[in-house]
Amino acid sequence: MRVILLQDVDKLGKKYEVKEVKNGYARNFLIPKGLAKLANKKAIIWLETQKEIEDKKSEEELKKIQDNATAIDGQEIVIPVKLGKENQLFESFNAQKISEKLKELGFEVKKSQIDLTSPIKEIGEFPVKIKFKHNLEAEIKVIIVEEK
Repeated sequence: MRVILLQDVDKLGKKYEVKEVKNGYARNFLIPKGLAKLANKKAIIWLETQKEIEDKKSEEELKKIQDNATAIDGQEIVIPVKLGKENQLFESFNAQKISEKLKELGFEVKKSQIDLTSPIKEIGEFPVKIKFKHNLEAEIKVIIVEEK
């Protein structure tokens, strides 16, 4: 029986693929759980329109991500902090704090996108990579300075 997968199914295929499966597997598992539908002529036409819609969404998403990456790339973020007697920081700066600072500046970046090997614990300039979907990257400079 030929079916169109409506979701990714482990060990079978990805969403919107047409697969040949055993009748019982389709009737008793895939179709009742909403994982697939029968691949008739009407369903194949529906599938083609769905793929077109997905392609348009993907293109729009890629353009939005490219614009965001271009805007962020090369930015310098200055973070003033209080220092102790021996010029030590009272706090370290991790991906979460950098993400919050970027949001204050109007950039939408999740902490999981920030590639920081270890928290920043000293004054100075630090290059930080931001990874986006579609293998796009941007690099910013985080500058930690003494608060006056």
